Amino acid sequence: MATTFTHALLLLLLHLSSAAAAASNIHDLLKSRGLPAGLFPKNVVKSYDLDDYGHLQVYLETPCVAKFETRVFFDSVVRANLSYGGLIGVQGLSQEELFLWLPVKDIIVYDPSSGLILFDIGLAHKQLSLSLFEDPPVCSPQENQNAGVLMEKGGREETGFQVERFKSFSFSGA
Repeated sequence: MATTFTHALLLLLLHLSSAAAAASNIHDLLKSRGLPAGLFPKNVVKSYDLDDYGHLQVYLETPCVAKFETRVFFDSVVRANLSYGGLIGVQGLSQEELFLWLPVKDIIVYDPSSGLILFDIGLAHKQLSLSLFEDPPVCSPQENQNAGVLMEKGGREETGFQVERFKSFSFSGA
């Protein structure tokens, strides 16, 4: 009887350790929360922290640029609130649109069967194919400081030539 109990306990411990290992990297964590694994690069993520309230912090070795449909800039720390199917209130992630770098605010998969993922970049909501994010991209170090990347600083700090040029446009009805 003691042997049976020992075997059952051992099997339980193996199951628990494999479940913990299943989300040992950010890509597995994303999949377990209804998001595609390829939202974060594979070559520069050092670690991540997720608290009981869903606050996620992903630590990268260095800021870098990856390419999905367009180029995406990852700061050395990316923060968001992780819920099932969404990264809400994203900080530290910008996407290039029409020669501008715009901060990504939210990333949401409303319906996985639709094959679409929504990127909220403030000025627009952009729907992309989930297939673009199946595999984690390779991220290259930021090539130069003049790229016009929007950096985070207590909200959104706007720097770079592209943003200054962007500010000169006027939008009616906005």
